[in-house]
Amino acid sequence: MAFRTIFTVMGPNKGDDDLKLAADLCDEIGAHLAVLVIAIAAPPPVGEYAAVVSEAWLKARQADENLLKKRTAAVSALLAGRALSADVSSEYLEAGWADETIGRRARYADITVVGPELLAGETLKNKVIDGGLFSSGKPLLLIPEGSRPTLKPKCVLIAWDARLESSRAVRESLDMLAGADEVHLVMVDPVEDEYTMGRSLEPTPLPISRGTA
Repeated sequence: MAFRTIFTVMGPNKGDDDLKLAADLCDEIGAHLAVLVIAIAAPPPVGEYAAVVSEAWLKARQADENLLKKRTAAVSALLAGRALSADVSSEYLEAGWADETIGRRARYADITVVGPELLAGETLKNKVIDGGLFSSGKPLLLIPEGSRPTLKPKCVLIAWDARLESSRAVRESLDMLAGADEVHLVMVDPVEDEYTMGRSLEPTPLPISRGTA
């Protein structure tokens, strides 16, 4: 499939490096960038002291919302300075359903990109990865620190286990595979039974040239 829309998630207190990486990927393939700026709300106080601390909790939530608005405006301003098709939205979410909200947003894009700044965190990172993997049905690209991401790779590795997920992943990456110089296939615990083919179709483990990918 062709990547026409790239989706990425930003935290309210991070820098712009992840945003710039996602924007550069959009420039590379001429895609639209959809940005969701998220703050995860602190859980409400419980127990016998809840009434005492509730005012402080409400003030903390208000501060989070103000920070979210400020960060969303800054992201919009940065993207406005680039010749790039983009949209920016924000959500202030309870932790319990943040992954589902992220996954629902990701369904409207072709791929979700997670940069190294977000990966360095914990709570939001886990919500974005869970939402992207289990609630979107779309590919997820993780960019570790120090890497140079591309959506036009020259060497691709396919991990195949004869299950539905592998088949769908290969089908949706055909455009990427066609542009690669080498495609390598690795069998990962393939199971042969009445529902899956296992190793019965295992090819010779040689690189696939561009002409036959």
